[in-house]
Amino acid sequence: MKKCLLFFLSVMIIMLSGCRQKTVDLGNNISFRAEQNIAYGQDADQKMDLYIPEKTGDTNNVFIIIHGGGWRGGRKSQLTSFTFDLMKKFPDRVFVNLEYRLASTIRFALPDQTDDIRTAMNFIEKKLNTKPKYILLGNSAGGHLSMFYAYHDDREKKVKAVVNIVGPADLNDPGFKNYDDYSYVEKHLINPKIVESKLSLMDFGSPVHWITPASAPTLSYYGTADHVVPVSQKKILDSALVQNKVYHESYEFNGNHVGWEQPPHASFLVGKIEDFLKKVDKK
Repeated sequence: MKKCLLFFLSVMIIMLSGCRQKTVDLGNNISFRAEQNIAYGQDADQKMDLYIPEKTGDTNNVFIIIHGGGWRGGRKSQLTSFTFDLMKKFPDRVFVNLEYRLASTIRFALPDQTDDIRTAMNFIEKKLNTKPKYILLGNSAGGHLSMFYAYHDDREKKVKAVVNIVGPADLNDPGFKNYDDYSYVEKHLINPKIVESKLSLMDFGSPVHWITPASAPTLSYYGTADHVVPVSQKKILDSALVQNKVYHESYEFNGNHVGWEQPPHASFLVGKIEDFLKKVDKK
């Protein structure tokens, strides 16, 4: 009994020590000050993990990481490991791993989730006392939200670039209509009150519908065996970006919807993001 009690107390001490930990050490003299589960709004889902370089950092460029999960599921913890991989590659940048209000059959994804991105940006700017440019990076639904915010909602042109990982770009794509939850997308993704009468809900919710020559540079990554968001989305997105002369890059990996996270696909993507942002910086 005494051994069990001592073991329990040891575990509690470790857990509490972990909660007080303010530094993420990634090796090679790379470390970040971490503030986790910061509330940026009143809703319980409006939380973020903030990572600030402990050495001289570039607060003029902030990565906002946006998780997937079909707009009504998923958590920021799903992308913590990938965020750390990016932090190793960009040790002087600020990173935000974002949680947002999840949708349901009684709560629409749009505009709540894009409003959350805007609210998070305003919070970051006040906290850092700066007006940074943002790299929006998301997978699946997070990729869709990253593109939709950048192309439709970013009226102040705060978004420097978009990294879209297996995100739906065209909700009307016949290939995407095979998605087993497509009826939810049709009925519950978008609040009809925010859509002009001349537009269909699926047109409004499609990032490609809002691309203009002023849209943010975009890097995309799609799986050749993805049965959720098919690789046809890549071709549709590329075509719209080419038509509007928006700088972009796109790549394919041999895998399914979550295959991008597996080696060597994730490390390939991190390298391409580094090259892509160097080119964006020169433009």
